[in-house]
Order: sequence, then structure tokens, then C-alpha cells
Amino acid sequence: MSRNVLRVTYLLLLALGLAAPFLGLYPIFVMKLLCFALFACAFNLLLGFTGLLSFGHAAFFGGAAYVTGWFIRSQGWTPELGILAGVVVAAFLGLLFGAVAIRRQGIYFAMVTLALAQMVFFIALQAPFTGGEDGLQGVPRGHLFGVLPLRPDITMYYVVLAVFVACFLGIMRIVTSPFGQVLKMIRENEPRAISLGYEVDRYKLLAFVLSAALSGLAGSLKTVVMGFATLSDVHWSMSGEVILMSLLGGVGTFFGPVLGAGVVIALQNMLADKVGAWVTVIIGAIFVVCVLAFRKGMVGELLAWNDRRRARAATASAEANAGAPAAGHSASS
Repeated sequence: MSRNVLRVTYLLLLALGLAAPFLGLYPIFVMKLLCFALFACAFNLLLGFTGLLSFGHAAFFGGAAYVTGWFIRSQGWTPELGILAGVVVAAFLGLLFGAVAIRRQGIYFAMVTLALAQMVFFIALQAPFTGGEDGLQGVPRGHLFGVLPLRPDITMYYVVLAVFVACFLGIMRIVTSPFGQVLKMIRENEPRAISLGYEVDRYKLLAFVLSAALSGLAGSLKTVVMGFATLSDVHWSMSGEVILMSLLGGVGTFFGPVLGAGVVIALQNMLADKVGAWVTVIIGAIFVVCVLAFRKGMVGELLAWNDRRRARAATASAEANAGAPAAGHSASS
């Protein structure tokens, strides 16, 4: 797609986001969707643009959720300071996890991240300040910067929307920067990147920390929005969900994880009351069908189809231009 088409599409989506509360959409639902969309975008920065598959991103999402909830509820911090604390802790965990995990590749990298994330899960289960199996309940929204009350859903919604848009644009800027081009090169051909003199491990570690920090921001926002943090936020299944969102929408694309998160959260919201625990089975079946039918994800397949269409049009145009002189020459002779 051309840049103008993409720009118009994003502007229309932004307008839809701004008007969502007035279109009958439940603000809590849309805020939850935006939090998980940010989580999926953060994960996609690591998998889609760096080529590193992590099974432990729930540690950053849920760890930040607990930290933010505890500081706001127990220490009386304002929401922006609680969210900042969650992001800092998530980035620190990302630095620790990444320093250990990037020494391995492929499935070994993924399993190391899963093992480290399970340690965070058991800390959340056993630590006295986390609430154990009951989770951390009753987290107040408070006042942003001590001035703006976040208790009204509309106010909270626009704060979450602003943070999501800023982070989405930030991820786009990172990926299109020289740093992002190096990440893509590492994804496509790591030995060649090493041969060109790039310190690959340093780039991968920085990408891991950025992804962890953004995942922590998503978890922190989710705690402020929903008013609680639970063990499901740090459970390994949360890492599976974000992988599902990214693959469903299309890894390596900007909007794919957002669409994937929207599909998964919408299905969970619509089916939870009707089929109960079977919602997981249904989402899994849909995922299998989509992976078989759309190997590059929904957005990835759409972009691939558009590229094929443009290539066919360019080929047809080139053939027409090549045939025109020949026809003119034969006519003159």
C-alpha cells in the first residue's frame, strides 16, 4: 500500500478511536483492547522485527501490573508514578532476562524466557504483598499528576488512547530508524550482520528491553483501568495469548498485532458468558484455521496480496511498453 493510503487509514482509525465512546462502545472494553493491543505491538517488536520468540512476556506484563497496583494502592502513589514504577521494573526484568536468554537461539531462547517467567509467577503467587491467589484488588485510579481525576471512564479512556497512539507511533519510528533496519537485518541474516561488524547481542538486548518496557506499560495501564492485578497476568498462558494475537494479525506488520488483539479480546468478551471455559477451545480452533488459511496473518496476507497485484500491474505495463515500439516498427515496414 502507498504511504498516502496508509496515512489515511491510520487517520480514519484514530478518528474511530476518538469517537468510540459516543458510538455505543463500552469504554472499559475498548480500554482493555487498547492495553492488549499495546502488549501485542511490544511483543511484535521483538518477534516480528528482531526474530526472537519469547515465551515469557507475561512476566513483564504481569510484573508491572502488580508493581503499579501495589504502589498506587498501598503506598498512595499517583497513577503516573505507579505506571512509571511498573515500566522501570519491567525494563529491569527485561535487562536481566535478556542478558541470560540472548546467549541462546531458537527454541532454547524461548524456553529460557519461559523458565524465567515462571519464577516471576511463583513470586506473585507466594509474596505477601501480591494477595496470592486472590490477586491485588481495589486499585484506585486516583488523579493524573494530582489534578486530572481518572475515575470517570471517559477521562481514563482518552488517557489510555493517547498513550497507545504515542507508543504505536514510537514503535513505528523505532522500526523505520537505522536501529530498526539493523534489527531487521539480524532477523533475516544474523551471520551477515555479524560479518558487517554489528554487535548483534547488544542490539538484541536493547530490543528485548524496549519490548519488555512497553509490555510493562501495557500491564500497568491495564491495572489502573481494571482496578486489579491477578495471577492470570503473569501466567504462561498470557504469553501464549500475546503470541496468538501477533500471529493472528500478522507478525512483522505494524497494524497486525492491533487487529489480532481486537479479534481475541472481542471473542473473549462475546463468548465468555455463553460458552464459559470453551472460549479457549474456540479461539484455538479459529487460530488453527487462520494460520492454515493466512500463513502471514490477516494483515500480512492483505499486504502480500497488494504486493502481488502491484507486481502483476507493473509486469503488464512493462510488457505493453515493450510491445508498443515493436508494433510501430512492423507497421512502418
